Amino acid sequence: MSEFDFDLAVAGAGGGLIAALRAAELGHNVVVIDADEQFLRGNNTSMCTAMIPAAGTRWQEEAAVEDTPGRFLEDIERKTEGSADQRLADALTRASAPMVTWMADTLELPLELVTDFRYPGHSADRCHTITGRHGSTLLAHLVERVRRHDRIELITPMTLQEVEVTGGAVSGLVASTPDGARDRLAVPAVLLATNGYGGAPELVKQWIPEMAGVHYHGGFYSRGDALRIGTALGAGTAYLDAYQGHAALSASSQTLVGWATVLHGGLIVNADGRRFADETTGYSEFAALLAAQPDQTGWIIIDERIEQQCLAFTDFRQVAESGALLRADDLAALAERIRVPVDTLIDEVEAAGRAARGEEEDRQGRSDERRPLNGPFAAVRIVPALFHTQGGLVVDEHARVLTQKDQTPIPGLYASGGAASGISGHGAAGYLAGNGLLTAFGLAWLTAEHLGPRA
Repeated sequence: MSEFDFDLAVAGAGGGLIAALRAAELGHNVVVIDADEQFLRGNNTSMCTAMIPAAGTRWQEEAAVEDTPGRFLEDIERKTEGSADQRLADALTRASAPMVTWMADTLELPLELVTDFRYPGHSADRCHTITGRHGSTLLAHLVERVRRHDRIELITPMTLQEVEVTGGAVSGLVASTPDGARDRLAVPAVLLATNGYGGAPELVKQWIPEMAGVHYHGGFYSRGDALRIGTALGAGTAYLDAYQGHAALSASSQTLVGWATVLHGGLIVNADGRRFADETTGYSEFAALLAAQPDQTGWIIIDERIEQQCLAFTDFRQVAESGALLRADDLAALAERIRVPVDTLIDEVEAAGRAARGEEEDRQGRSDERRPLNGPFAAVRIVPALFHTQGGLVVDEHARVLTQKDQTPIPGLYASGGAASGISGHGAAGYLAGNGLLTAFGLAWLTAEHLGPRA
């Protein structure tokens, strides 16, 4: 009989489920714990838009999209201005296609390639998603697979408190339940998939002060547990100032409006009715720009055509159903509804329309191909949000956590998603859409691959 209770423990029932499912397929006995009893709707995976970037897939081939891991890596280097961890980014871009293929073929996840729009920074259509484009559906599918697997045990609510190391290698963990009871499990490998520190205001203020006080739209239990546990074991940290912000959260419904509204041609104005930045710079870095505006608020202005195109997103449909979209037949009436100066809004939208037709330069330097907005119009009030942090424990190309002292692996300790250092460089501008899920799923996948088949 084995001296261990399980071969692998996964702390976090979000992207970490990929490690559990792949490791179980390879013959390992796995336990998954999560602090949130309502994790199916309370963690970051459940809140995302289910966009998984992958390069060189069969879906791309079927759509005649030319892409390679190398091209994907170049996009990451360009978006982060060369500041991303290249070794980690290379490993993840190479793993992306085999991983999504496995998810489709083994987990029977009905993936499709997004071709109706492209997020800033991606030079090819490479985001793979599911119908409805919502993380709750994606997570529910993974959980259903986990619960059906006889080699995986899922326990919640249970919070990881510490990881035990004996002779330099992981030997067990201690976890607690809400009633204060503590349990010890003997395990030789632990994956920290507990996300980042977005739910810890004091850490946000320390590492990303520009987002201090901004609404956090992420998992309640993302409190930096991996940082606490990993650094206590001598692990190194990196990119703690990196994060994914978002500038398109509905102020009234607290639901993600979605950046597709902008990429299809929508405009953003502040409370004075003025555009203030190029909307195509990216939703992550735009969050800080919006936070700097009067009352930290703005309006996305779209037309009926864009509204119809965005109904493919569950989030957007929920925003519309909540009554957050204010509609009007013309710009003057819309300005009255959203209480901004009429002349200012008309001037901004008409100028943007002339720029879209190529009649003049765009005032904010926007250069994408788009149609001018035409009535009837709609507007939704937005506020900036912090979605998740992108820095954490330093990991290698196998997702192994490395020591601060000499950058060597701590045997048996792995990290993924927001618990790991990520590939977004520094700040918000390096975040490439979907790379949150890529690090969450991809590093979990690489953890299981490193474990290999059970002896």
